[in-house]
Order: sequence, then C-alpha cells, then structure tokens
Amino acid sequence: MATPVLTASDVSKRFGPVQALRGVDFHVGPGEVHALLGINGAGKSTFIKILSGIIQKDGGTLTVAGREVHFRTPEDAIRAGIATVQQHPELVADMSGLDNIFLGRETAGRGLFARIDRAGLEARAEALLARFAVPLDLRQEVGQMSAVEREAVAILQALAVDGIRVLILDEPTSTLTEVEREDLFALMNQLKTRGISIIYITHQLEEVFAIADSFSVFRAGTCVARMSVAEARESRVSLAELMLGEAVGDVFPPKAGAPAGEALLELEGLGRPHEFTDITLQARRGEILGIFGLVGSGCDELSKTIFGALPAARGTIRVHGREVALRSPRAALDAGIFLVPGDRRSEGLALSRPALFNVPLANLRRASGGFWALRRGRLRRDAQELTRQVALHPPSLTTPASGFSGGNQQKIVLAKGLYSQADIYIFVEPTVGVDIGARAKIYAQMRALARTAAVVVISSDCDEVHGVADRTVALHKGRLVAPAARGFSRDDLLMAGIMGEVAA
Repeated sequence: MATPVLTASDVSKRFGPVQALRGVDFHVGPGEVHALLGINGAGKSTFIKILSGIIQKDGGTLTVAGREVHFRTPEDAIRAGIATVQQHPELVADMSGLDNIFLGRETAGRGLFARIDRAGLEARAEALLARFAVPLDLRQEVGQMSAVEREAVAILQALAVDGIRVLILDEPTSTLTEVEREDLFALMNQLKTRGISIIYITHQLEEVFAIADSFSVFRAGTCVARMSVAEARESRVSLAELMLGEAVGDVFPPKAGAPAGEALLELEGLGRPHEFTDITLQARRGEILGIFGLVGSGCDELSKTIFGALPAARGTIRVHGREVALRSPRAALDAGIFLVPGDRRSEGLALSRPALFNVPLANLRRASGGFWALRRGRLRRDAQELTRQVALHPPSLTTPASGFSGGNQQKIVLAKGLYSQADIYIFVEPTVGVDIGARAKIYAQMRALARTAAVVVISSDCDEVHGVADRTVALHKGRLVAPAARGFSRDDLLMAGIMGEVAA
C-alpha cells in the first residue's frame, strides 16, 4: 500500500457542550478518490473545515506527505497542498472564468502598485486547461456558464496554486444533470491520473460506486468504517445502514389509501413564452401530485408562476374553485400557497438570520396576532415546536441558517412552511443535498401534510417523484405529458420526462 498523502489521527473537536468529533482516524492515498459519507450532523463538515484550515482541531494530529502540519487559516492548508471546493462555490457571476480562477492572486507582488500581468494570467490559464483538458471558454462570464462549467472553474481556481496534492469536493453534483455529472466524473478521473487525491463528499450513494476507490463513513462524530469500493461491492455492504447504524426500511412512506378530496389547486391552459405551454392539471386535498422534469423542462418556472414570482402569459389559476390573480409571492401566500424552492439558499432562507427569524416569515399575521408587534414568547414556543417536529439538528433557534448543513437548512424551510398553515404546498427538488435519513423524514412530513392539504412535488429525480407521489405527470420541454388511466410506471414516467412520449 502506498504511503498516504494525508493522514488524520485521533482528531477531536468540541463546540461548547457538543462533541462534534471524537478520535477520528482517516487517511487518503495518492491519486485516490475517497468518498466521505455520513448523515447530516455526523461530523463530516467539521472534519472538512479542519482539513481546510477554517477551524482548528482540539486534539490529534494531521500529516501531509508524512510531515505533521498545523492549520490556523485556509492559506496554511493551501500551502500544505490541500484545496477545497465548497458545495456552493463563491464565484463572481459577472466576471469571466479567467478572472475568477485568479481572483485575489492576480499579481505576483504585493502592495498598491503591484502590476497585473494579463498576458501571464492567460498563459497560466491555458496551461491549466491543457493539463486537465477541460473544455471551457474562460472569456465567458461565470453567470452565463452551465452548472458543470461553474464547478470546473471552481476546481481550476483551487488547482491554480502550485503543489496541490489533495482536492476536497463538497457535494459537487447536487445541482448537476446526469450528463453534467458524467462530465465532472471525467474531470475527476483526469485529476486522479495526475496523482491528485480527491476527498469526495456526497449524499448520492450510487455515486460512490461510480467514481470512488474507497470510502469512510462518519457517524456521531467518529469514523465507524473505512473500506475499498471493491470490497463493499463484493460483500454487498449497505452504505445507508452504515451511515444510520440500523437497518433501512423503505425511504418512502405508504401512499394514500383513501380517494383524494376536492381540487384545491387547478391550472388551465397556463403558459409562459419559451418556458411552458398549455399546462392543465389539478392538485387535490389528501394526495401528493408528482411532476417529473429534467433541468430545462420548465418545472422551475412553472413552480414560480404558481407562486406569483413569475407572471403567467396565458391561462388561469384557481384556488378552492375561485380564479385568482397571483401577481406576487405575497398574493400566493394570502391564497394559501407555500413554495419550498429548489434553491433554498438564495430563494428560501435569510442565510444570515436564525431559524427564529426565518420560520415566521411566510405568516407574519400569525406571528403578530393581527397587530403590529410580534408575540415573541408565542413565536419562540411555536418555532421550538416546529423545529422539533422537523428534527432540526442542532435544535438551535439562534444559529444563523448559514451555519447548518444543507439538509438542516431544508428543515428550516419546511418549518417555515408548516408555520404558514397553507392549503397547497409545492416542493421543488426537495431533497437535493439531503442525506438518506433526513430524506425519509421530509417524505414523511409531505405525507402528513397531504392528509389535510394538497402537496405538489416537482423534481428531476424520477425515483423520488414516483416513490413519494400518489399521481404523476411529466414535463418535457415545457409540455405536460400525462399518463393513461392506468397511471405511469416508473419506467414510463422516466421515458415521458426524457423523450416526451407515453409508452404504448
């Protein structure tokens, strides 16, 4: 076995009364893709922040290429050869790929009058592209790039520093299509052949067998398992059971047994130019309606039109049988519609504010009792109950939303929806970046909501839509594809979403 390029021995970290890491042993070899797995709250993020120099360990040792290292800042980690691409890379949308790659490192010297060598930067960028064969136009603004191109820019930004031995990728595929994911995997394999080790964090367990050489599982702040993917495949190891520490049942709750009730939401001939056209459907009390569509199918735009964030060009929306004009999200909320958006960070949360601030935002009338002043004591009790109901971890009402994992951020959005007391709930990509344990809890909450409300689940994950919904349709290039009376099988739903066809 080759000497590990990175080793952690007996690493520990405590935050106040919470022991986030205890006695963690970990290593990754040269040119190895090593998946780091664990449910939200298992300690993965804390460990990665220690490796990245964002926070400092309380105990234990770290070695890089056989030499003990101590990180006090991210720059220390980079100098030691460890670079990190966060789950949501902080790129500047209106700057070019080239400018983003060298942002903060444009000059060789320091000081106010240090000169930017533009030709030198372009030459270094071309060398990076030649080394890793990434098909990118670095003159293009990042905001105009696809998701996988932005991820590639973030990776090149990390590798632009000489001497990088270990690259940490935190959930890089959470917003990618299947094709884009394969493109990213091809880039990762290139990095691997160049001898760069990759620590790969993902909640998509099938990706472990597709790209990784080995994996470690964190649970309750400790590393409970490490093995090669070949060994796991041969012995038929359940990654989900290793993560949860218990046998895994069906992640989807039982479907509705009783017939659906009255139509709470009705769309008739709804359309927006170049996005979707002639959408006619109903969502009923007591059921979950599933809409499957790939990225670019019009699903996101449809959800925002129903929620009043985008204007409909034609068609009608009826709520409780009455036609409504939803010209703003405020109007949609007043009509009893709540949207759990696909991008919770920019559209669903005030990231700098805590759960106590976020939870009541969709129903300030309830928070104030109809008066001008908030009923703070009642609000705190309600927020505590709802965050307990959605199993927020840690159960803090005062921690900024940005301090929670992706799965727990989604739970705050869900608590906000419960507080709104809506009649119609629309979930868009509800489990992106969410571990299998939290996913099951979110699906169970959807089913509980559907007992008294209409629930619409819109997702590019066909298995998710088919597994959780009572009734399914597909959206293909802006057109609705509905099944015959017998309903969609899983394969028929996939075909409808990809090809726009209903199987004969």
